[in-house]
Amino acid sequence: MAREVFVAFHRHVGRVQTTDVHWHRFGKVVGRVVLRDLEGSCIRSNIGRHQRGFFLDLVGLGFVQGRIGCSDEFVFTDDLLIVVHGGGKVVGWNVHRDLVHGQNGLDHRGALLHSRVLGFQEGEDSGLVVGVRARALVARRLVKFVVALRACWPGHLGHKSTEGAGTFCLLFLLSPPEHEATSSSPGSRLRFNPRPSPSACRQSLIPPRKPTAMAKRGGVRRMNSRSRDAPVPREADDGPAPVRWDRGQDHLERFTGLIGQELEDELATVEERWRHWSKSRLVEAGLTLYDLKARPRGRLFGDPILIFEARDGGRLPVHRFSHGDMVILSRTRPWGEKTVEGLVLDRGPTRVRVVVGERPKGVRDGVWRLDRGANRVAHDRMADALLRLHDAGADDGTPLRDLLLGQVHDPASSAASPPSIGGRPRRLRNDPSGTLNASQSEAVEAALNQRLTLIQGPPGTGKTHTAVHVLATMAAQGRGPILATAESNVAVDNLLEGLLDAGVNAVRIGQPVKVRASLREATLDARLEHHPLQEDLAALREEHATLKRGLSGLKGKERGMAHKDLSMQRREMQRLEQQMVDGLLDDAEVVCATTVGSGHRILGSRRFPIVLVDEATQASEPSSMVPIVRGCRHLVLVGDHRQLPPTVISDRAAEGGLGRSLFERLIDLGLSTHMLTTQYRMHPSIREFPGARFYDGRLEDGCDRSERPPPAGFLWPDWDRPVAFVPVDGEEELDAEGSSKANRDQAAATFSIVRDLLAAGDLEGHDVGVVTPYTAQVRMMTDLFDEGGGLDEGGRFHGLEVRSVDGYQGREKEVIVFCTVRSNPRGEIGFLADRRRLNVAITRARRGLVMVGHPQTLRRDGTWRAWLDWAEELGLMAWHVGRG
Repeated sequence: MAREVFVAFHRHVGRVQTTDVHWHRFGKVVGRVVLRDLEGSCIRSNIGRHQRGFFLDLVGLGFVQGRIGCSDEFVFTDDLLIVVHGGGKVVGWNVHRDLVHGQNGLDHRGALLHSRVLGFQEGEDSGLVVGVRARALVARRLVKFVVALRACWPGHLGHKSTEGAGTFCLLFLLSPPEHEATSSSPGSRLRFNPRPSPSACRQSLIPPRKPTAMAKRGGVRRMNSRSRDAPVPREADDGPAPVRWDRGQDHLERFTGLIGQELEDELATVEERWRHWSKSRLVEAGLTLYDLKARPRGRLFGDPILIFEARDGGRLPVHRFSHGDMVILSRTRPWGEKTVEGLVLDRGPTRVRVVVGERPKGVRDGVWRLDRGANRVAHDRMADALLRLHDAGADDGTPLRDLLLGQVHDPASSAASPPSIGGRPRRLRNDPSGTLNASQSEAVEAALNQRLTLIQGPPGTGKTHTAVHVLATMAAQGRGPILATAESNVAVDNLLEGLLDAGVNAVRIGQPVKVRASLREATLDARLEHHPLQEDLAALREEHATLKRGLSGLKGKERGMAHKDLSMQRREMQRLEQQMVDGLLDDAEVVCATTVGSGHRILGSRRFPIVLVDEATQASEPSSMVPIVRGCRHLVLVGDHRQLPPTVISDRAAEGGLGRSLFERLIDLGLSTHMLTTQYRMHPSIREFPGARFYDGRLEDGCDRSERPPPAGFLWPDWDRPVAFVPVDGEEELDAEGSSKANRDQAAATFSIVRDLLAAGDLEGHDVGVVTPYTAQVRMMTDLFDEGGGLDEGGRFHGLEVRSVDGYQGREKEVIVFCTVRSNPRGEIGFLADRRRLNVAITRARRGLVMVGHPQTLRRDGTWRAWLDWAEELGLMAWHVGRG
């Protein structure tokens, strides 16, 4: 079976030359190899099969760092062979393996581990064969390698006369390392045992649950022919991750294993759906749209925009594609054929607009299919950040490493010490804008003067406002460069908007399609379009295109000279583009990006001594590390560990520690938080329960009851307390996927409540939010509102948002209607039992909160029982609204 091998090249490490990826002359085509840069852009694709396994030929010479793995059945190799082809003598070579064992004397660039001449291949392309024994660094799902190959010989290479360059081939064995040379002498032919079945490969690659004592210490020991020459990183251990990491290697192995599990489960889920679900089931689940016609329509900062519509011109089925989602474009199926990746720009009832990197050929011809895809970029950047955290010296990763891992005697005192950045600490004696309350001022002062600060922002307390004030103050003091990040694009946009309003020169990194339309002019792409050097670059591109068109009429030396001119022009264009980028980034006081986006290759090796992470409690620990390892010396984490944790797809990864944020672990380590205590969002009665239950009664009200009058259109049990619980009977049901739940009776009740609220004229559609914990219920209610009056412009419910609880964190509405869904005789409520989910759901509302549910089911949980008891005691049960 053909396998797909992904190689992610990290261009910021030296220079990677991928001038040619070709079929091996002895190989038989069985699949494809996809070379991806850090943004997931496909560079080249080819794969061949040789009698010795799968291999990839690259032409070039330089420093290459990458990751290798097979997506089909997740069969990965244990051994990496570097085959140097050449018609002449190899003058010198070095093979480096990055083991990340500083304590064992290996430097952060990867010291020479173990290499031996296995023999020479016989034949026309004879050359030196160097073998490196290496266990997969990221558990069994990823091979992490660093190869430094230096060879210099004249001669005939790849039918080209080249000097000072070479061809090297990476040979991936899909069998256990049972190969051996018939003789150790040069010139002997290599022999490899037959490749076993994929299942046997997987078993051979699974690390032991209980590593040896030597492995635990991280020592390198001599092994037999079936073992490894490198320490064996473990698969993620069972149980929660520790708070304090005495050994950095344990932290590295744990989290690289966890993110590997997360990616594996995500890919497995997507591929399982593609291969085994029927087309109708995929459509019903909202994961696929097919039988579409496409047409190009404009560009977004140079990237083509494609519009996909139903071939019959009608409405599209209810689907899950939304702004910023990654989608796979194919003709019939997203596997086994050439596909195109894109990002959803926006959607409507009859069309979906998608931004692609390059317009596919024949886009108007035939029909298209859209599928939701899995994103590998985040995994690659997190894995790289973990390596930099542990592999790098203090000047190349972060000087905060020991503190972050809990390897200091007194973490709280260490965090409170002044940051090691030039200049004296400055205290915020007076708020120049007069917009900070007492707790916000205290948090800002701490953030300015401590090298690590945790700011806890309960709902409605202005944590983003506080974060912007921290950034603006630091920028005004000239402390930059500053990197401002958050887990979601929405939160980054909020930071960016606040900074621009404060007059800060901030630039946004990332895909413009994922940025709020009103802020796109602040993106790096937009500023590059308006750069004064853009005309020079356009002239170069036109000259390059003209010369390229004229190649067909040239021969011999003239053609060779033209190729040289083209190469020079390409280098000049790259130099000019980099000059423009560097200038814009150098001038920016604050660079804004998502946590994962801060690993964008466009930032290169740029360092940011000051890093702020908003939504830090929604970011997994590896995700938070991506901006931190850019040389952070002064760190501010803003979040609320009483609200939703990081979103993790894999249950085993979540249980292993990926579901706990760095923010929360640091609290468990003993660091104190600076809590914002005045909320400005909720009616005091809405704040009453969450303030007492989740925040120890410390929340105060910054608004009074008169500023939050109860909305008309609903019979509130107590008009002085706009909170109500509407009891509804009716059993829950599973959706077509069998993984999400819905409740028709509760959906109908919710529809009636929203209809009456809007009919009273006190509210508009955008003032009301419908929240539910299950995606199946989101789809059911979206369909109900669409059919009952329309959610589109001009429709009865235009502006109404129906979202999951996770989709509403950080949001607010005048009225929230929370549909709980769960109703069963067993009293099972699933992840509704997460008290953080309840906290988020009931703190989104400003003027009114309506809960819809089955009280008997919900009472089986302690937190829900407490809320229902509180509502009954205050007479807030809306029995008069009626049962379903």
